Amino acid sequence: MPSSRPRLARALLLFSVFACAACGLAYELALVTLGSYLVGNTVMQTSLVLSVMVFAMGVGSLAAKPLQRRAVGAFALVEGLLALIGGLSVLVLYAMFAWLQVYTPAMIVIAFVVGVLIGAEIPLLMTLLQRIRRQEAGSAVADMFAVDYIGALVGGLCFPLLLLPVFGQLKGALVVGAVNAVFGIAVVVWIFRRQLRPIVRTGLLVVMALVLGMLGTAYVLADRIEVTARQQLYRDPIVHAVRTDYQEVVVTEAFAFTGARDMRLFLNGDLQFSSIDEYRYHEALVHPAMAGPRSRVLVLGGGDALAVREVLKYDDVESVTLVDLDPEVTELARSWEPLRTLNEDALADPRVEVVNADAFNWARTAPGPYDVVIADFPDPEDAPTAKLYSVEFYTVVDQILADDGALAVQGGSPFFAPRSYWSIDATLAEAGFTTTPYQVDVPSFGNWGFLLARTPGAGEDASSPAVVPASTAAGAPAAGDGSAPAPLRLAPDAPPLRFIDDAVLEAATVFPVDRRRADVRPSTLMDPVVVQYARSEWEHGG
Repeated sequence: MPSSRPRLARALLLFSVFACAACGLAYELALVTLGSYLVGNTVMQTSLVLSVMVFAMGVGSLAAKPLQRRAVGAFALVEGLLALIGGLSVLVLYAMFAWLQVYTPAMIVIAFVVGVLIGAEIPLLMTLLQRIRRQEAGSAVADMFAVDYIGALVGGLCFPLLLLPVFGQLKGALVVGAVNAVFGIAVVVWIFRRQLRPIVRTGLLVVMALVLGMLGTAYVLADRIEVTARQQLYRDPIVHAVRTDYQEVVVTEAFAFTGARDMRLFLNGDLQFSSIDEYRYHEALVHPAMAGPRSRVLVLGGGDALAVREVLKYDDVESVTLVDLDPEVTELARSWEPLRTLNEDALADPRVEVVNADAFNWARTAPGPYDVVIADFPDPEDAPTAKLYSVEFYTVVDQILADDGALAVQGGSPFFAPRSYWSIDATLAEAGFTTTPYQVDVPSFGNWGFLLARTPGAGEDASSPAVVPASTAAGAPAAGDGSAPAPLRLAPDAPPLRFIDDAVLEAATVFPVDRRRADVRPSTLMDPVVVQYARSEWEHGG
């Protein structure tokens, strides 16, 4: 017997099962989360991690069969390796992504190794349980898996609610590794201490101490490694960086060849703006939509408040509601001096209300109607962003848009990603809008496209001459359901602008032959084809 108190020994061993199961699920979630941060495409990252690890767990279960004769020592060594590899996995993958530009192959290898080690736990633990007290196979399996599944539940909840908020991505995995080492080695060695020779027992404790020492050293150096690795990912010096509950926010700063300061905001590594030319993007996005009624304006996304800055140039705007998911971004725009200067302290304007919420869910119960809606979301590269480019979302927006209101949408690049751009146009049409597609050059992004959308017949004002979209005259089909496309113009009282005027808008509606409306499908919640289009085009150059 491992102890004179078998009930206590069995309870401690089952608690070890519980702790190891919680750690195992935390490793899985850490790999999924890291992949979504670094690579995006959350669905693919989740599928890769889970499928590889589940397969590897089967391999590990088979590989553990010859180890059952020395189950105590084998289990302790398995847990030591799992604690070390799992605990260091996020740090190692982040470093490989930053310095070697390698992520997915390395992630698959680490997921496989971690899965094999997790899979080896169950047969060895079952053997140890039977050594404490013999049970029928069905009862032993029931006890084992009940505790294992409860541990997985706790690990799954602790990861987003405790580990990420308190320790962060890198340190959180290291803490899990340390917990894994203690419960996987110390508890088991103590329970079965009478079955182990002193030299073996001492050796296993030394292994645990070495694992804890390596994890502790990595914990101490984690911040320095993260800062150095993050800087490796960006061309210019980083002046601000924070990992929020939703994304990694990084601001870099350098000086352009003209001597002007070039401040750049990145979300999860994707450029959101450069202070050198952001005015081109935001003037093109906002001002055509402000040509009609504009008392109440809704800005969806655009937490940097640069679109809000453009809206506030109209004195007759009575209220602006900014809805952005991440409170860290809007607080940065409100309080960080360099960004406040760029957005002209837009969020301090008493007309502006900031709401931190998911735009899709918020819009379903929004207090409309709004005269103008500006949709300034990141490109639809994964499921969470694709829903903001869906027929369902645009239908919801239509319900809170005034009858003569206008919707402006950033649509990505018609040159680099034409199918995703025209899919957004088709999606707006499917939701009942007529659209005017247009494009401008933003040097930091290249050729960039927008869409001005209205419900059919809305916004027709004979007193303000509209720019006829030249793309239609040049052979592209009419927008929407075949009715006249939405007019593209500046308001007669538009403020002085640095980039946009009526001549630029007229030229902006002209699309070259090789980038006119493509044969694409609208995107829906259940069939987010815009993600497939965008991913294939940006990854393979169209």
